[in-house]
Amino acid sequence: MLMTRMLVPTLREVPKEAEVISHQLMLRAGMIRKLAAGVYTFLPLGYRVLRKVEQIIREEMNRAGAQEVFMPALLPAELWKETGRWGVYGKELFRIKDRHDREFCLGPTHEEIITDLVRNSINSYKQLPVNLYQIQNKFRDEIRPRFGVMRSREFGMKDAYSFHATEESLDQEYQNMYQAYCRIFDRLGLEYKVVEADSGAIGGGYSQEFMVIADTGEEPVYFCEGCDYCASRDAAGVAEYVVSETQTKSDGKPEKVKTPDQKTIEEVAQFLKVKPAQMIKTLIYETESGPVAALVRGDHELNEAKLKKVLAVEDLKLADEKVIKKVTGAPLGFAGPVKLKNVKIVADHAVLLIENGVTGANEQDFHLTGVVYGRDYKADVVADLRYALEHDVCPRCKNSKLKVKRGIEVGHIFKLGTKYSKKMKANFIDENNQEKPFIMGCYGVGVGRTAAAAIEQKNDKDGIIWPISIAPYQVAVIPVNFDEKDQREVAEKIYKELSVEGVEVVLDDRPGRVGMKLKDMDLIGFPIKIIIGPKGLKEGKVELKLRSTGEMKLVDKGEVLQEVLGILG
Repeated sequence: MLMTRMLVPTLREVPKEAEVISHQLMLRAGMIRKLAAGVYTFLPLGYRVLRKVEQIIREEMNRAGAQEVFMPALLPAELWKETGRWGVYGKELFRIKDRHDREFCLGPTHEEIITDLVRNSINSYKQLPVNLYQIQNKFRDEIRPRFGVMRSREFGMKDAYSFHATEESLDQEYQNMYQAYCRIFDRLGLEYKVVEADSGAIGGGYSQEFMVIADTGEEPVYFCEGCDYCASRDAAGVAEYVVSETQTKSDGKPEKVKTPDQKTIEEVAQFLKVKPAQMIKTLIYETESGPVAALVRGDHELNEAKLKKVLAVEDLKLADEKVIKKVTGAPLGFAGPVKLKNVKIVADHAVLLIENGVTGANEQDFHLTGVVYGRDYKADVVADLRYALEHDVCPRCKNSKLKVKRGIEVGHIFKLGTKYSKKMKANFIDENNQEKPFIMGCYGVGVGRTAAAAIEQKNDKDGIIWPISIAPYQVAVIPVNFDEKDQREVAEKIYKELSVEGVEVVLDDRPGRVGMKLKDMDLIGFPIKIIIGPKGLKEGKVELKLRSTGEMKLVDKGEVLQEVLGILG
């Protein structure tokens, strides 16, 4: 491809709208342009990267035995109402009506649609298992679209769904997909970790995320160097605390102390001259099963994903002031577990270890000091409820401590079980002629997000460093002065030789200074540069430079093809 024929509107300055490096570089390298908030046009170079990511995904999914389909993006509300997600999915769901006033949404995910397809197409265990996938755009009305294609409102995704007659079959396919995903990200040339994860709005019993490691990653990845434990922030566990016998038998009574207008942990701790770790934070939540009081240590942060799992609820939200007043008898900021009645109390393990604790007195402008678990209050359930911290003890081996790196989620695999099939009455006839619900798995990869994550992981001060497997072009041929006959002829000869051998190559035939051309090539991130200048040509040589390492060497002009093919493997 000739640079003079390409649409590559590179930018010298960093756009003000771009917060993260992938967004900055994709704009500067002429790969994307913004149409509206969270909506982007992919220009030719960016689109080539997307298609290469898609092709690697497609090849590995096909190799794993999955079959490609293509489902609509416009989805009828009726199917979503069957599972109950129409009412609970939230404002991220783009909802529309047609001219007949029928309700639809733009698909953010396709569990209902694929389940409807299979229940109308498969009726016997003899037709199972089956794994169907698609590569298609999704739509989510993000409250704050940001980071370019990393968190946009329209985005490309590969989503796959498997259907099984038994749990054992699901386990086998889950491992099959796990291995396929490892091959995908290995071929993409990315450093990644596979972490235990919370299943979120998709649901199911177990899931894992594939996280690309990058210093600028949006999510912390918790891992143990003493064993293979690795988890996302929502799923990272904390080793259980052991409560001493003497603590629960301590004598004395709590003392009520006036704390006028002191509501937050920080305010009360400063007012009473105690450490936040000595305080018991009591949070009142509303669920479909009624209000709940959740207790964590004052310096810890409650993990709502863990709380939902412990309570086995789907709807969980912080109570408003009216509910708090009804449950505790006091306004917001003065809740505590002592003498708290008619509400389920769930406590984090660490709370049980607090000696001489401080907590709300369930009375406006008052707190209690000297509170001890077991003597002054008890919990209905004790569990791991908080977010893990770096240096916490590993919950698996219980020997080493957790460490943290930053990561970007690019893939997620789920064991859905019968969450959707039961609600949609999607059944098959088993070998005993009994009707059973399909057992399901779900497997997703963000296409554009993966491309952006590659940039976040591989870049330098000059621009993008693409892995060869997904670079828009593999080689850039750059004559120092295209108007000079000898340079032009050598450049065109090398360009043709590479093209004939199937190498993806760009010839920079633009007029102008070579410095500008080289800056563009580094910004875009072409893996191999062939630079043709007057000094080298006097000796029959050209310069070959690798973008990833900066390694440079002089090569005989007649041996360029052999050198390039050797690098590309």
